[in-house]
Amino acid sequence: MRRRSIPLLGLAGLLALPLTVMPQAQAADGPVSAGKPVTASSVETPAFGPGLAVDGDTATRWASLEGIDPQWIRVDLGTDHTISRVRLHWEDAYAKTYRVQTSADGTTWTDLHSTGTGDGAVDDLTVSGSGRYVRMYGTGRGTPYGYSLWEFEVFGTPSTGGGGGGGPAVPFGSHLEPYAAGVLKPSGAQAALDQRVVEYYTKWKAAFVRQNCGNGWYQVHSPDADHPYVAEAQGYGMVVTATMAGADPDARKIFDGLVKWKIDHPSSVNPNLLAAEQDAQCRSVSGGDGATDGDMDVAYGLLLADRQWGSTGTYDYKDLALKHIAAIKKDELNPTTKLLKLGDWSGPGGEHYYVSRTSDWMADHFRAFRTASGDTTWDAVRTAHQNQITRLQSTYAPGTGLLPDFVVDTNTTPRPAPGEVLEDPNDGAYWWNACRTPWRIADDAVTSGDAASLAAARKLNAWIKTKTGGDPNRIGTGYKLNGTQISSGAEAAFFAPFAVAAMTDPGSQAWLDALWNKMLNTPVDTGGYFSASIQLQVMITASGNHWVP
Repeated sequence: MRRRSIPLLGLAGLLALPLTVMPQAQAADGPVSAGKPVTASSVETPAFGPGLAVDGDTATRWASLEGIDPQWIRVDLGTDHTISRVRLHWEDAYAKTYRVQTSADGTTWTDLHSTGTGDGAVDDLTVSGSGRYVRMYGTGRGTPYGYSLWEFEVFGTPSTGGGGGGGPAVPFGSHLEPYAAGVLKPSGAQAALDQRVVEYYTKWKAAFVRQNCGNGWYQVHSPDADHPYVAEAQGYGMVVTATMAGADPDARKIFDGLVKWKIDHPSSVNPNLLAAEQDAQCRSVSGGDGATDGDMDVAYGLLLADRQWGSTGTYDYKDLALKHIAAIKKDELNPTTKLLKLGDWSGPGGEHYYVSRTSDWMADHFRAFRTASGDTTWDAVRTAHQNQITRLQSTYAPGTGLLPDFVVDTNTTPRPAPGEVLEDPNDGAYWWNACRTPWRIADDAVTSGDAASLAAARKLNAWIKTKTGGDPNRIGTGYKLNGTQISSGAEAAFFAPFAVAAMTDPGSQAWLDALWNKMLNTPVDTGGYFSASIQLQVMITASGNHWVP
C-alpha cells in the first residue's frame, strides 16, 4: 500500500530604481521595497540571501557568487510604482560598473541610472521612472570578489490606477526566476520542455482535480490514500495551480476553491492549519488534526499565490500564509530540536514527539517562510534540518546518501526508525515517504545553490546513477539504506525525484535526459495521485519553472 498522509491514530486532539526627483519629492515618498519579494542571480551562501538586502537591517546583506559577471538583484513591488529615489548601501564588495533598471513585466528593462565609476559606500540616487520591478544589474566588480549590498532601498508611490494587471506576476514559462549557476536542464528547446509540462498537467488536472460536495470547493482527489481527500494532496494542488498560472486560465479559480476547502476544514488542534483527512462526504475524519507535510505545502502555495496575484482579491493570501506559517511553528515544529513533528497532534510526552518525517524537510519552504515572516527561527530550522540530512547520510548511508522515511530520537541522537513506528516495517528504509527526498533536497539546491543541499543531492545522484548503470528503468521501488532493493516495478514516485538530483551535477546531462524521457513515456496513472503529483512537480522543476516566493 502507498504511504499514508497521516496515521489513523484517532487523536482528537526585487526593487531598485535610479531617481531624478527633487529633494522635496524624496521627502514625500516613502520606502516601498522593505520586505518585498526579492530574487538574485546568485548567492555566495544561504547566509547572504537576497531577502537580507530589503530587511531594513544594515547588519545583514546579500552577496553574489564571487568572481562572476554579470550579477543582479531584483525587487518586486507588487504593482506599478512611480520611483523617486534608490539607495544602495554597498558592502566592501561593490559594483564599479552597474545599472539601476525598472520593468513593468520583469522581462523588458529600462535604464534609470548607469555608471562606470562606482566607488562603493552609499549611492543615494534620485531619478524619475516607474515600474513594478527594480533591479541593480552589475557588470563590473570593484573588487575581485562579488557584489554585496547591506540594503537595497527604493522610494516612491503606487502609480494611479495600481498596476501589475490582472495576470500572474510569474507566468508559467516566463522563467523570471533563474536557477543557480551550473544547474542542468533536459536537452531540447525551452518551449518544448514547457509544453510537455503543460501536457502532463492537463492530464493530471483531469484525473485528480474535483469540485465535489458544493460550497465552492475544489479538491485534489487521492484514490490511493487512506481517504478520498488528504492534506498532502491539497498542498500539492495549491503549489501546482499557483505555479501553472499563465498556462491554465482557471488556475486562480481552482486555487481559490482549494483555499476555501482549507478554511472550511480547519484542524481540530490549531484552526489555522488544515485537517489531514476527509471522507467521500467531505467531512474531516480521524480526529480532524493536522499533518505537517500538507501544511508545509499549503503555506508555501499561499505565498506563491500572493506573489502571483497579490492579496487584495477574495482571499488575503499573505495573511492566510503568515497565520499558517505561525501555526506550523507553534504546533508542528519541535521547539527544542527545531525539527518538524509529524503533525499538530504530536505533543510533549507522546510517543511520536521526537519522531520526524524526512520528506517534510523542505529547505526551500523554510527560506520562503523566513522571507515572508521575517522570523529568524526559520533560519535555525533550515540549518537544523540540513545538518541532520548531512549527518544521516554520512552515518547511516555513507555509500548511498539515502534517507529513511522516519527518524526517531530527535532529542538525543537522531537515527532511522528501527522498525514500524508509524506506518509499516520499512519506516526506517527509503520507502514511500523518503522517495521524495531527492526532489525536496534538490529543489533547494537548484534554486539557491546552497552548498549543503548541493552536496546531499549530488551524493544521491552519484549513487543511483552508478547503481542503475545510467538506466532509469532499473530504479527499484524502495531501498534499504545500504542500497539493497526492496521491491521491483517502476513507480514515478521513486524514479522521478532523481531527475532533480541529476540537475545538480554538471556531468549528468545524459542521465538527466534519460530520466526526463522516462517521465515523458510514463502516462498519468489515474488511480495513483501520489506518483502522478510527484512526477508533475519534478517536471516543473526540471523544465526550469520552479521558483521560491
